[in-house]
This record gives sequence, C-alpha cells and structure tokens, in this order.
Amino acid sequence: MTRPSRTLAALALTAALALTGCAASAGTASSASSAGQTGGTITWGWDLPSTWDPVTSAVGNDLHALALVYEGVTEQDAQGEAVPGLAESWDYNETGNEVTFHLREGLTFSDGTPLDAEAVRESLLRGRDGEDSTVAAQLAVVTDIVADSATDVRLVLDQPDFQIPLLLSGKTGQIVSPAAVEADAAGLATQPVGAGPFVLEEYVPDSHATLKKNPDYWNAEHITVDEFVLKRTPDPAVAVAGLQSGQYNIVSIPASQVENVEAAGFEVLTQEVLPVRVIDVNNTVAPFDNPLVTQAISHALNRQELIDVANFGYGEPLWQPFPDGYVAHNDELDDLYPYDPERAEELLAEAGYPDGIDIELSVYAEEPLAEQIQQQLTAADIRTTIVPQTPGENNYITRKYPFALDQFNARQSPVQSLEVLFGEQGLMNLGRNTPADLPAAIDAARALPLDDPDYPAAIQNATATAVTQMPNVFLFSVTRFFAYTDDVSGLQGHIDTWRFEDVTVAP
Repeated sequence: MTRPSRTLAALALTAALALTGCAASAGTASSASSAGQTGGTITWGWDLPSTWDPVTSAVGNDLHALALVYEGVTEQDAQGEAVPGLAESWDYNETGNEVTFHLREGLTFSDGTPLDAEAVRESLLRGRDGEDSTVAAQLAVVTDIVADSATDVRLVLDQPDFQIPLLLSGKTGQIVSPAAVEADAAGLATQPVGAGPFVLEEYVPDSHATLKKNPDYWNAEHITVDEFVLKRTPDPAVAVAGLQSGQYNIVSIPASQVENVEAAGFEVLTQEVLPVRVIDVNNTVAPFDNPLVTQAISHALNRQELIDVANFGYGEPLWQPFPDGYVAHNDELDDLYPYDPERAEELLAEAGYPDGIDIELSVYAEEPLAEQIQQQLTAADIRTTIVPQTPGENNYITRKYPFALDQFNARQSPVQSLEVLFGEQGLMNLGRNTPADLPAAIDAARALPLDDPDYPAAIQNATATAVTQMPNVFLFSVTRFFAYTDDVSGLQGHIDTWRFEDVTVAP
C-alpha cells in the first residue's frame, strides 16, 4: 500500500500556500450546493477536545472539534489554503507590516452578541496577552489591532509577515465572544461561545458532545444536518460493530482496521494529511543534551520497517516535520540519518557512552509503534523502557517526560509550525531553547509573499536550520482513515482541518 503519487501531493500542498491576500474565492461555500436535502445527524467518532476554549487549548488535535463551534477570521479549504471565513477578503499594505481583514456584515455569536471588528480585536488580544494563552507566541508579531470600522479590523505587525491569513485559519484565529469571556472565561472550557457551524447543547466529558446547527452561521446553507454528535473514537476492535449498530456513521479508524471495515461493507475515506509521527526530546536533560546521542537514536531507527509493521504500509519516512510535496519540505533532509545501527553505536561512543545508554520512552497510550521502536533502539545498545504518561498530564506543559512518542499535528502556517516545534517558547519544544540563527531564518521566510518565487527556498532553509540543530526525532507521515455508512454522502478529505460543509445524511 502506497501513498498517492508525489506529483499530485506536491500540487495540492503547494497550492495550499499560494494565496497571498485578496481571497477572491468563496471559501468552503464554493463546493456544490446541497440544496434540497437537509436534516439528519452526523455522529462522528473522533477525539473530544481537551478544552472548548481555543485560546487555552494545548493540544493541536483539538482544532477539528473546535472548528465545529468556532469560526476563524479565515478558514482552510480541503487543500489547506486560507480562504474567507468571518472575513470575506483581506489586503496588505505595501510593506507587508499591516493587514486589514474585511468582515462580513451582520455576523453574530451564538449568544446573540454582535461579531464585529471590535469583537475580533478583543478576541485576538486575549490570545496575544492572556496569561494562560497557548497561542500568544504566534500572535507576538502583532503590535496593535485597530477596528477601523465595524467590519474592518487591521493588524499592525512588528515586521512584514505574509503568513497571517494562514495563521488565523486555525485556533489562533478562532474568535470567541468577548461577552462570554467577560462573564465567565473559565466556563469556556465546557461552554464554548463562537460563531461556527454548530452550537454546543450538551457536553459530557470523556463521553460525547451534542451540537445543533447554528442558523446564524454565515455559511449555514451549506450545513445540511440539524444535529452533530461528537463521540470518543471507539476501540478499534469494535469500530465495525459501532457502524453496524448506528452508534457512529463516521468514525476515525487506524490503519490496522481498514481491511476489516472494508470487508464488512463500509466505505473508507483515505486521506494523506500534514501531521507526522515524532519523538519529542528535551535537550536539556541527559543524555539527550548531547546532539550525538539524538543522532545515534535517529540512525538506530528503521523508519520504513516502522511503517510496514506498525502502520500497515501507510506513510513515508521523514526526518523533518513536513511531508514530501509541502512547500516547507526540504529535499536535502531526506535520509538525513539513514538506518545504520553500527553508526549509532559509534556515535554513542563518541558521546562518551561506549557501553550504550539506558533511556525511557514515554507514551500517551499503548500502541505497537512504541514496542517496535523499543526493539530497534535496544538492538543498537540504546536500552529502552516504555513508560506510560500519567493520564491527563500534558507533557507540553509539565515537560516531565524528556523522550516522548508523539504526533505533530501541523499548524496552518509553516512558520507557525516551526515556532511551535523549535521556537524558544514553542509549546512542543520541551527544552525551551532555540538555535541562534533560527529566528532570522524564520523571519526571512515570513517576510515574503506566499507567491514570491523566493519563498519556497526561504522556508525550506528555515526548516533545515531547525532540523539539523534540534533534537526532535521525526519518523513518518500520517494517513487518516474515516469509515462511514452508506447514508452519508459528500464527505471530503482535508489535508488539515476537517470540515463538514455539504455532508448529507439520508433520512
């Protein structure tokens, strides 16, 4: 089993970053109209969010659930391109250090309060300045936000930055009702107030969330279902039973279950996506404070074997945070540390560990990949013990586990991704340090319009600057699988944020 052709992937992913500003398309509303069929319920087996507040969310995967109840200043289409959301268009000044978003008229939050330029201003400032904000680093470039009119909001930047429309299509740009923040900011964790396609009616943590269609959503004509139920993804072994019983009509499944689900007669949508599997490393903790050790670890891993055995052949080996074909993917980093156990042992000896090392690999949940990594590392005298992380503990915040199996859920802007992974205050940078030359490399990329012919080289240089100096051990690209029942139609693959415009459920 292989990925779709790299040429097609490259075209789709490069197109995702081609937009520079005016946004002439109609966003997801450009898809075929679903007029004539409405009603029904989508029951989606997926992850419940760690919080319903996009400003305090520390989990990248929360984005997909949060997009049900919040709308961003911009959206992402299926290819990952920034398209109109709350803003129907935007434009930059000549120097690129100011961008004005032109909001749609008559917008409201689900609590009935107006969603105007001032509301956008207050929501973004909360993200930039809030003590508990996890998106503050991404908005640090914003020095001022000005409501020039009821529908025009202008972001003043401390440098040219043409990544802002991409940035605001994710959690960073999801707008929260200022009235709800003032009334009970802490309550947003379980009672979101946004302007997305649905409104949360019932939430039972660790169980389910029931949402109703938001009639005031700007693109409501393309939301064809009346109800949306978000349930925890079932144990893979019972996914088929859940579909057969009607407990789910769309459910996320692992690669191991694709064959079983298809054999049971259900369709499976297979989508190559931006996230990648990675081992997070804290380079301030011994022995990972020696770069030769992390290089040895990377050489000791047979990535293709990990893919073939633990991931059933889906994925491509990676030594960087971006998949092949994406504009920030640097081809020169391919096979950066080829599989070579003998070289791994040599590097350990050079690092002062001639007899090998003993380390712990922490895991959030039990999975075969961890055991396979353990076997490969131990074979190279990197004796590895698997340690479960404490349930509910967020290692990005506590940084308790210095060597942790993870998945990087790509951010909407490649510059943002680099900052999250490698920036000095990056959420996934467990060591909270950064190479001295990385900020300048990132700034050189962000200063170029996305259609500038020099932009790909600049962003790829920033990728190389980070990857060759930081300890993260990237493994392989991710494929998503969604099984669904035959009463569901219009389900479309997305390389990043999952959306449900024009998805219908037969009565």
